[in-house]
Amino acid sequence: MGRIAGVTAAETRARLLRAAADVFAERGYDGTRVADIAAAAGVSNGALYAHFGSKAELLVAALRAHGRRVLADLLAADPDRSITDLLLLVGRWLPRRRDARGFLVVEALVAARRDEDVAWPMRDYMGERAGWLAGLVRVAQTGGELDPALSPNALAHFCLLLAMGSALVTPDLHAVDDKEWAALLARVATALAPTDFTAQTGETQ
Repeated sequence: MGRIAGVTAAETRARLLRAAADVFAERGYDGTRVADIAAAAGVSNGALYAHFGSKAELLVAALRAHGRRVLADLLAADPDRSITDLLLLVGRWLPRRRDARGFLVVEALVAARRDEDVAWPMRDYMGERAGWLAGLVRVAQTGGELDPALSPNALAHFCLLLAMGSALVTPDLHAVDDKEWAALLARVATALAPTDFTAQTGETQ
């Protein structure tokens, strides 16, 4: 039960997650029925429920599998690049137009405000993202890229707010010049960088 003929359970699950990501992105959480996702995946409702217990569980699972992962992809592609450079690169992309799946997180966040079944797994998801970002901040602090006095959790929260806000304030609602945005991010990065004792106290050593 739950399998498509000739296809493994893992492949069926992956097909359901792809279909869910597409349908949720197109119709939103409230506008999507489980039957819509099952039909898009080419399975029965019963087959879907053999893999996922609820629409809420499927939404967060689709977000985990197919949500935007720009920073993680860049880090995997160039692990030797500085964390600060990677954050700046991702930051410059934030105001740009994204594909439909880039709005999955918006659907999940909005649904979490209305539905406790979505809120619980979304707390875990956001906690994991924040923890991962805080870990990168600590690496950057150890490497001398970021001020060690900064709270990794607070900076991770700041990054999450930028990312979530960019998904809500799309270019068709409000656009910003690429060069002006990059200049602002560079100024923020400078403010977050370590400062030596002389710069902090204004004294000459």
